[in-house]
Amino acid sequence: MVDIGRQNVSLITGLIQQDLAPSSAQLTWVADAFFLPVAALELGFGVFGDLFGRKRLLVGGAALIAVGSTVAVLVPGSGYSTDTRVSLLILAQLLSGIGAAAIFPTSLAMVAAGTHTTATRAHGVAIWAAALSIGGFLGPLLAGLSTKIHSGWAGNANWRWAYVGVLVIAVVSALLSLAIARNSSAPEGRSLDWPGQITSALGLFALLYAVIQGSESGWGSPQIVIAFLAAAVLLGLFVFVENRADAPLLLLSVFKNRAFAVNSVVTVIGMFGFLAIMYSTSIRLTIVQGISPLKATVAYLFFGGIGLVQLPLTSKLLERYNARRVLFTGLVLIGASGLWFAGVPTSDRTLTAIVGPLILAGVGSALAFAAISAVAVNTLPNHLAGMASGATSTFRDLGFALGPAIMGAVALSQAAKEISRNLADNPTLSKAYAAFQAAPAHAPADQKPQLEAAVHAVGSGPLGANSVPGSITSPDGHVIPFNPLKDVAFHALSSSYSLAFVFGGVGRSGGGGAHPRGRARWRGPGSSRRRPAHPRRLTARRARRRRDNRSARRDSPKAVVAAGYGVQEATIDRHTRTGVAP
Repeated sequence: MVDIGRQNVSLITGLIQQDLAPSSAQLTWVADAFFLPVAALELGFGVFGDLFGRKRLLVGGAALIAVGSTVAVLVPGSGYSTDTRVSLLILAQLLSGIGAAAIFPTSLAMVAAGTHTTATRAHGVAIWAAALSIGGFLGPLLAGLSTKIHSGWAGNANWRWAYVGVLVIAVVSALLSLAIARNSSAPEGRSLDWPGQITSALGLFALLYAVIQGSESGWGSPQIVIAFLAAAVLLGLFVFVENRADAPLLLLSVFKNRAFAVNSVVTVIGMFGFLAIMYSTSIRLTIVQGISPLKATVAYLFFGGIGLVQLPLTSKLLERYNARRVLFTGLVLIGASGLWFAGVPTSDRTLTAIVGPLILAGVGSALAFAAISAVAVNTLPNHLAGMASGATSTFRDLGFALGPAIMGAVALSQAAKEISRNLADNPTLSKAYAAFQAAPAHAPADQKPQLEAAVHAVGSGPLGANSVPGSITSPDGHVIPFNPLKDVAFHALSSSYSLAFVFGGVGRSGGGGAHPRGRARWRGPGSSRRRPAHPRRLTARRARRRRDNRSARRDSPKAVVAAGYGVQEATIDRHTRTGVAP
């Protein structure tokens, strides 16, 4: 359900653009409003589940997704202002994201609490991970199919049916959880880290606000500068309070382990690159090229579906080779796919032109998702495995949130500059655009609302300018020039999103290049660097390490590799699974 909701909006951005005519920044907020609370609240909800019962959070998270989907379905029609309608849709995404943040750590912790042997736990976690993989490619498919429904809403407003599907699934999930799920909790040693939760959430919000709004308000405008400063101060305060908290959300001393610290950086950069490529693909297919959501679903089947097909291979690779090598390979494949995407001309609207980079992206993401979790839990001691898993999930979701925000801001600001440059350098185009803007004032009363909506859409930014047709057919069959910026916006967006693919590919490959070599030794709080141990001690340490590695390989559930969320989770103690410091 969570992955279906997360993938839902990617396929319907084109219809949302054409129906609501949001600005470029507003459309980016619609996508990022889901990821922001997941990244900011995931660790905190793990503590809430331990203290107050995980079943409550599971039911409450599903209910919040249902409420968010209901708000999206009830977004009013054209009788209301664009700002009102878009604000309601952003609120809907935000509520759904909070619900997802509650479900992610809670559902896995309940699996751990309800299983008491290695075999049953491996089976339970495998089912949990497989459900995530299935949701990853079922979400886009259901969204594409739902937009073909022609009852209730007409034309571009059909995007609401995608949220109806999520609403039904969320209600069923809440009812089943209420009736079947067994409650569990682990309050021993847990406490709410309110200072850490508040500073991290507000810091991330300020950072994303500055990044998303910067292209529209101006990077040097007072509000953007203040937002960046606020983000720096709040995130600095987060580090300060976490270092002094008795039960911190994030145990900062784990970053003294070089391998874990570098893996965390690689996770953020890699997931940023992946979402940048995935988000750019969505914008390219549905908005720039005008491909229908159902046809664009093919791309997301490659992104999410290859993981299940590739499961045996991924499992074998992680068993046979160092997980860092698998991670490096996955990141390089994703980076190569982004660079390949950038070289495919946007004028080629056939899906066969992008099958190659889609396969690379699907194979690479399946390897990377699995290996990131494996590296994280294998670089820290067993009693910190839950912290490693939770922290890695947070960094992964932070990369997910930053991908659309930064790439959307960069690509759209670049496209807007190119359109402005064309208007300034071409007097004929400038004159035609001025006439187009003045058209509603001279139009008959029955045509005035449609013309005003078209002028507003073209003026909202590059995406809106591309969504309004360049010509229309009159009742007598004559083709009449309409939007003079259509072709200019198309070429500007093609160029800017090719640049976004390059950035995503380079960022992904750069994350792969940063992967650590060797095995870093854990140095916990209060420890310091020591002189090299005696050779006998080193030999004994290597022997223990080999025994631990054999045990980990024996207990690791292969099926969990499919989604990359729970590699070796079956061996993690249920009291540390929520990602909170023990």
